[in-house]
Amino acid sequence: MLNQDKKKNHELEEQASKKVTRWILSGLGAILVLFILIGGCYVGYALQPANRHDEDVVSVHIPAGATNSQIAQILQEKKIIRNAIIFNFWLKSHSATNFQAGNFYLSPSMHNKEIVSQLQGGGGRPVVGHVLIKEGQTIDSIATTVGKNTKYSRQDFLKLMKDQSFMKSLEKQYPKLLTSSMNSKGVRYHLEGYLFPAKYDVYQGASLKELVNQMVDKTDQVLQPYYSSIKKKHLTVQEVLTLASLVEREGVKSKDRRMIAGVFFNRIKANMPLQSDISVMYALNKHKHSLTLKDIKVKSPYNLYVHKGYGPGPFNNPSLDSISAVLNPIKSNYLYFVANLKTGKVYYNENYDEHLKRNSSLGQ
Repeated sequence: MLNQDKKKNHELEEQASKKVTRWILSGLGAILVLFILIGGCYVGYALQPANRHDEDVVSVHIPAGATNSQIAQILQEKKIIRNAIIFNFWLKSHSATNFQAGNFYLSPSMHNKEIVSQLQGGGGRPVVGHVLIKEGQTIDSIATTVGKNTKYSRQDFLKLMKDQSFMKSLEKQYPKLLTSSMNSKGVRYHLEGYLFPAKYDVYQGASLKELVNQMVDKTDQVLQPYYSSIKKKHLTVQEVLTLASLVEREGVKSKDRRMIAGVFFNRIKANMPLQSDISVMYALNKHKHSLTLKDIKVKSPYNLYVHKGYGPGPFNNPSLDSISAVLNPIKSNYLYFVANLKTGKVYYNENYDEHLKRNSSLGQ
């Protein structure tokens, strides 16, 4: 009888154990199915455009010899795709290869096939024109150049220069470059000084935003080696480009530009206004061979005869030579300078009396 009870208890235990095992296996199976479903949904989500509503163009640089996984990582960092690992598997599953090196202008709203097409075609679009930005050219002048050389009008360009949503999207792409500009008050154009002088290709079907993005990206590339130096000098990019824009127009030779930059820093240190004619002409929005007393009293934050410091921001788009001059000024005790309008030679003085005498001798 006792043996029968033990046998019966053993059978009950086995049945209970089997039930528990079935429950565990069923639970694990359900969890596995759930994970597969969630994983499948996430993969589908990750392969969708990063942001189908964001059509702003982002500059993406693909270095020579980059692998698919490296390209995927770059695209994720630029927020063109959602997940680099899944995108890389997608590339493998579609046998996507032959990607080109270079600069590409992509949008978070693009589908994977569009992105691949761009990367395989080296941009994928023929060049239909060019826009040349000259050293020291202002945004108002660039607008005219764009109007003459693209399908976009001067007004289209100037309207975009005032588009705060576009400015903020650029700041997100280039925080080191544009943050100080976006923080500046009373600025006429936040991109004044940030459209680097160069020749730009105009691609077939390219938007105006894409063209401007090229210009801003070029400025960022040029300044990359200088960001640490700017920070060490306790300057902002806005301040550097502001002085560079003055130096650009005040001097022609590299040495003079470095000397003039030094004079400007001396005046700032002495709490003196920079008193640059370039600033007044920008405030007046016109070029003049000579300024009147009325001109130098014009009410504008850009008038550096009236206001001390750097003013709101750059007065034009300076060359690398002028930027370098500001970052490598020649030290001196000079507080004044004047150029011979006929020969271009620049004279420097330490005090105002000497400066007046030099002006008088030049008949200016």
